[in-house]
Formats: sequence, structure tokens, C-alpha cells
Amino acid sequence: MPDSTPSRLPRDAQRLLALAEGLARSGSQMEDSYWQNLLGNQLKKILLGKKNRSIETALDTVLDGDIDVYETLVEHAETHSESLVIEADGAEYDVLLFTAPIVAWTRYQLPGGKLTPKQRRALVEQLLRHIAAPGAQIAVAPALASFDQLPQSFQETRQWTQQLARQALGLASDTLSVRKPADTDNILADVRFLAGALVVPKGAPLFRWQTMHDDGAFISRDECHRDWLAGCADILADMFTGCQTEYLLPDAFYINCREADKRIRPYALRAAVTWLQTAAHIPPQELRAVIVGCGERNTEEYRIGFSSKRDDEVIYGCIWPVLSKEEATIESADVEHVDLPGEIVALLKEMGVSDIRRLAGIYPVDFCDDCGAPYFPNSLGSMMHPELPEETDLSPQHFH
Repeated sequence: MPDSTPSRLPRDAQRLLALAEGLARSGSQMEDSYWQNLLGNQLKKILLGKKNRSIETALDTVLDGDIDVYETLVEHAETHSESLVIEADGAEYDVLLFTAPIVAWTRYQLPGGKLTPKQRRALVEQLLRHIAAPGAQIAVAPALASFDQLPQSFQETRQWTQQLARQALGLASDTLSVRKPADTDNILADVRFLAGALVVPKGAPLFRWQTMHDDGAFISRDECHRDWLAGCADILADMFTGCQTEYLLPDAFYINCREADKRIRPYALRAAVTWLQTAAHIPPQELRAVIVGCGERNTEEYRIGFSSKRDDEVIYGCIWPVLSKEEATIESADVEHVDLPGEIVALLKEMGVSDIRRLAGIYPVDFCDDCGAPYFPNSLGSMMHPELPEETDLSPQHFH
């Protein structure tokens, strides 16, 4: 077994890294199977044990080191927390935790996520009709969850998967407990997740796009997405009154968390400019936007500070998170990358903001010590606490 893991780590984390390194260095499929079996057993032991953060600790340790080991471990940690095999009445079932994200932005106020029993039944019916493969069973959470209400650790994700699977199979009647949402009165762009467990007989297809039409052609994801969007939008139309929405295709928990993170970025920026125009009465052409990359070694996020053209006081800010290795290496001229600052600039110009400035270098990820608010840049390169003009109308307008 590889033995290059740091000795200061807890024993479980050391073993995780050693096994992940073995798998990352494997040169054959047969060797892959050996390491995968050991790594899977170690992950299950941790996920089903007492509350701990051994997996997260191991990942933090290797994040800035061997990226192959990191990616191997995170892939398997996600797999073993969002999926499992469960036994009921002598039969085995495959289980997948999934989400159906709804990206929304508004000029007014985003809705809460509580679903009525009628809405839940209707959404499950749509999932069974348009998303799940025939023979699947489904249980969903009692409310649409925001990012901060989703599981925050691999162990918690595994608990959601287990509990929703038991509900779907009729082995448990207790409703999934979802933490209370944070105060979202001033958030104008966010994601609401319909979370649930998809349960099928072991080895059977999970999704409708794994099955075929009568002519032998596989049903397409686009077809499933179109049908889901139409049905889901009709069920939730009243909840999202006054909002622009995008219904993403239901899929596995972690991949849809990343996709939702990506999709929300332009919506959040658009909502910021729109809100400054309606609440602070500053039209886009009178705004100045300053973009800076923030992080420790690489850019972890871009922060956009908004000021009036008349002065350099930051009145509002927006964070554009970096979501991939390619995006994080954007400052390196020798690496092929996505031009994130260019994408941000293009979106700002599309909304009418013409005074846009980009600061060179990487700035620290600074927050206010008193209230925890992130700092944003002004055109002079100072990171500042945003302070809205006194005449800003902060009272949320309700449509719900």
C-alpha cells in the first residue's frame, strides 16, 4: 500500500489517502478493482460511523498537492454518499440521491420552499412519468431546499440517501428533517432544490433516458427535460410568481449541485444590477463595476464591486465562484482556460454597465469581522464593506 500520506492526519484519513493514491496510480482495470474495493469499504466505514469529518480532512490535505489523488478520492466519496444498495423483503435495491434544481431570480423576493402535500404528490408523479425508469420508486423531501439547507458533509448526504430510500420502499414513515433556511429576504437570485431518492431493483436502469422507444432508439435526455420542465413549471407556477426561472434536468446529487452553482452565477449578477436600478435608483449607465480575483494560491472566486461613477464608495457586491480546476488556473498564460472575467464583462455590458475595470493579481478572501459580509473592490484597489445609499428602498416586495 502507498505510504506517502502525512502521519499527522487521523488514522482513517491516512488510510483514505493511501488507498486513493493506490487507485490513482493503478495501471490496469484488475488493479483498479482491488483498490476500489478497499477504498469503498473504508468510505462506508467512515460514512456509517460516528459523526466525523475524516473524508473532508483528507481532501483538504491533498487539495493543493496531488490533484489525481484528490479527484480520485472526491469521486468515490461522492459516489458512496449519494448512492447505496439497500435490502427489503429479501430483495436488493439500488438507490440514488438526486436533485431537480430550479434556478430563479427576481426584482422582488424569492419564495420559501415549503411544498403542500398536493404539490409533492404531483411532483413525484411527474418524476415517475418523465424522469425515472419504469419500476422505480421515489420519495422526495418536504420542501424545496436552498444551498444552505442541503447536506453539508458526506456523512449527512449518506443519511439523506438512506432515509429517503427507506421512505420510498415503505420501510419508514418519518419525514426527512431539513434544517431551517437562512434569512433570504435580500437575496434576489438563488437555487431551490427538489431532493429525493430514486430506488430500483438492483441492476435495473434508474432513469428514463436509459430505456428505449419501441423502435430501439434510446429516449433522449432532451426529451425527458422538455417533458419535466412543462409539468414542473405548471405545478410550481404560483410559488414562483414574479420570478424568472430555469428548471434543470433532475440528476445525481453532486453533479446537479455543481451545475446549479454554475447556472446561478449570471442570474446573481443580473439580479444585482437590476436591484440597484430599482431599489437604489442608480441606472446601469451610472454604475462602475470593478472585478478582482480572490483566493490564497489560485483564484477561488471573482468579486465584483459596484460603485456610483461619482465616487469610489462600494455600494453593493456580487461573488462569482470559481468551480473547476480550469477556471482556477485562469491567471496562468500557458494554460488553456475559460475567460471568466471576459464572460463577466460581456454580461455587465449587456445590462448597460459600461464603466468596467479589472484589477490585476489575486486578492485575499476578506470578510467583515463584525458582520461576516464579504469585502468588494473599488477602482483604487481597496477592498471595502459595501454600504448602500441612504435613499435605498430595502423593504422587500412580496408577490407570494
